[in-house]
Amino acid sequence: MTSLDEPVTAAGPRPDRPRRRRGGPGGRRGVPGGRRGVPLPLLLPGVLALAFLLLPLLALLVRAPWRSLPDQLTSAEVWQALQLSLVSATAATAVSLVLGVPLAWLLARTDFPGRGLVRALVTLPLVLPPVVGGVALLLALGRNGVIGKWLDAWFGVTLPFTTTGVVIAEAFVAMPFLVISVEGTLRAADPRYEEAATTLGASRFTAFRRVTLPLIAPGIAAGAVLAWARALGEFGATITFAGNFPGRTQTMPLAVYLALQNDPEAAISLSLVLLAVSIAVLAGLRDRWMTT
Repeated sequence: MTSLDEPVTAAGPRPDRPRRRRGGPGGRRGVPGGRRGVPLPLLLPGVLALAFLLLPLLALLVRAPWRSLPDQLTSAEVWQALQLSLVSATAATAVSLVLGVPLAWLLARTDFPGRGLVRALVTLPLVLPPVVGGVALLLALGRNGVIGKWLDAWFGVTLPFTTTGVVIAEAFVAMPFLVISVEGTLRAADPRYEEAATTLGASRFTAFRRVTLPLIAPGIAAGAVLAWARALGEFGATITFAGNFPGRTQTMPLAVYLALQNDPEAAISLSLVLLAVSIAVLAGLRDRWMTT
């Protein structure tokens, strides 16, 4: 006999408690968290991909001239290239911050015709071959370029094959990294905080400076680090637009390329420096990009 208050099914009264699935939440006995075995057709390509990515880096470490490494890194040429790379990458990151953060705000917070096209054009340097970017910079800012000829005629300013040209080439390829990072952070931030600040009498710029910037500071920092690392490793646009003059436009990647033809050990030593910087950048961003 069953009570009238109890729902009746074909198999009898419904139990008071739901039946527990066997084998834990994953539905499989003895496997924590329901993790299944890796299929062999996926395991082998995955291991091959890992080996493909790691073996060249391990070869760089194995063939490194560790005994002569201090002498290689303290030479005048290497120090000039390293100093120029650090200064130009920092300057390019500063340019990206000054120009890229407002651009990211416009893309994330305003609605205007052609915004999708503008976003696509902003991210174009990410997929554009760097050499093509250098050619485009020459055609725009060169002595006979669309804008460069007026800069030369009116102000006597020549940008190609100068240290300023290095900064411009690095900023051209690095700024999209910052814009994408900051725009994503702005889209995740709640715009109602800005609206509340404007209703209390703050201007849009004051609300951006006092409310929005503190909210998106982690995204700005992550984008700045990515932009700095990309600027430090830039090669194609730099050598095309700024040339390869020691002490003036020869950055670390250009020094690696030149040393590889004459002194392979020096090229390996310089590559180790860039590798160490890349690892440091990834370690600094592990909490944002490498969470499990």
